[in-house]
Amino acid sequence: MSRLIVISNRVSRPNKSGNQGGLAVALAQALRESRGTWIGWSGEVTDTFTGHIGFSEDDGVKTATIDLEEQDVDEYYNGYANKTLWPLFHFRIDLAEYARDFEGGYNRVNQRFADTAAPLIEPEDVIWVHDYHMIPLGQMLRDRGHRNKMGFFLHIPWPPTRLLVSLPHHNKLVSTLFAYDVVGFHTEEWLESFRHYVEREMGGSVNGDFVTVGDRTIQAVACPIGINAKEFAEAADSEAARAMLDQIRASLQDRAMIVGVDRLDYSKGLEERFNGYARFLKDNPDQHRKVLLTQIAPPSRGEVESYQQIRATLDSLAGRINGEYSDVDWTPIRYVNQGYPRDKLAGIYRSARIGLVTPLRDGMNLVAKEYVAAQDPDDPGVLILSRFAGAAMQLKDALLINPYSPEEMSDAILRALAMPLDERKRRWRAMMDSVEQQDISWWRQSFTERLMAVDRDTARVEPETMDG
Repeated sequence: MSRLIVISNRVSRPNKSGNQGGLAVALAQALRESRGTWIGWSGEVTDTFTGHIGFSEDDGVKTATIDLEEQDVDEYYNGYANKTLWPLFHFRIDLAEYARDFEGGYNRVNQRFADTAAPLIEPEDVIWVHDYHMIPLGQMLRDRGHRNKMGFFLHIPWPPTRLLVSLPHHNKLVSTLFAYDVVGFHTEEWLESFRHYVEREMGGSVNGDFVTVGDRTIQAVACPIGINAKEFAEAADSEAARAMLDQIRASLQDRAMIVGVDRLDYSKGLEERFNGYARFLKDNPDQHRKVLLTQIAPPSRGEVESYQQIRATLDSLAGRINGEYSDVDWTPIRYVNQGYPRDKLAGIYRSARIGLVTPLRDGMNLVAKEYVAAQDPDDPGVLILSRFAGAAMQLKDALLINPYSPEEMSDAILRALAMPLDERKRRWRAMMDSVEQQDISWWRQSFTERLMAVDRDTARVEPETMDG
């Protein structure tokens, strides 16, 4: 069996706390099976980049990490990745910052990852590169003579052509994707956006899964990521989950809880969610004291100004809504800026009558699937889901809403609270079937099997590399 080499911005080492995300668990399993290696940034900063590789092996998973300079982190990670590509790919062109230093740092760090990975790659290895931090990496490895089977998976949306063309050197960036053999997206919508760009801006052609530009043909596929549904359902029955469930129910005093769990990010629609909930309270005074919203939002990317702004906005909104509607023994919003281990999180999900997942744009959104998996089959809650999340393509039995509409969100909350048990069970069962069938193992196997089947002998000339 060929070894699998995974390359991503950060490396997730196995741990015994159970706090790893589903992606990390799935990749770790594949790496164990193939005796592979996970390569990425250590998360540490060094005064001078030396190229030193830190090797480790945890629970059968080998990792190889490098430290980056402070300038690298500022330009590549905080800059191009999170101030340029992230907002642009989430349709927030108004927040995207374009700077030559950012682009230069992005290419420099990708070159450093290529230099790190190159001596670790054997001729028969299969390489799987992940996410927007690493788009040009495949081309850089080809430039170093590697003819291995290589795949790339984008975990965020692919923007419409009319937005992507605002990115300086967009054509050169996209052309580097043609160094890979298989490129994956979560949904048909993101895949269609990619195909449209290739046809309109690169003069390419599409034939089924095959996309051709010049002398290079790749497979571009939609392959929705899932969760470990069985494991998450079991976590919801664990001792820690039951203790959390009992604790929350005692505090609710027979009130219905709505839960939101999101990284503190403007793409998650948190401001719109608070406004929609405020509209519900305004429209339904008879529901006061009968319901409350628990919003869990761990901070992220605190060095980026737009993230500082969203935190300040939510602090203000939560305070205003609680100030306007609270009573001495009832507060309508519990706003929590910390994360929880997965077993406790499963208990939180199960205790909630409504899961409120309202991103303005999301590649997939696994919180929606975790909420479904954590429910009690005999008394499941109701998922309210943004139609702009990738998960909406699969979870069609959720109450799908436009997160920009406070009225629509308010109506959906009222409908969910009044939904009969039979309807809740029917909707939950249909969603759970999807979550179980297309789980994280299905996703990983679907993509890697397609990649393993590539015939590299038919590889043709790769496109010009991206300029620095």
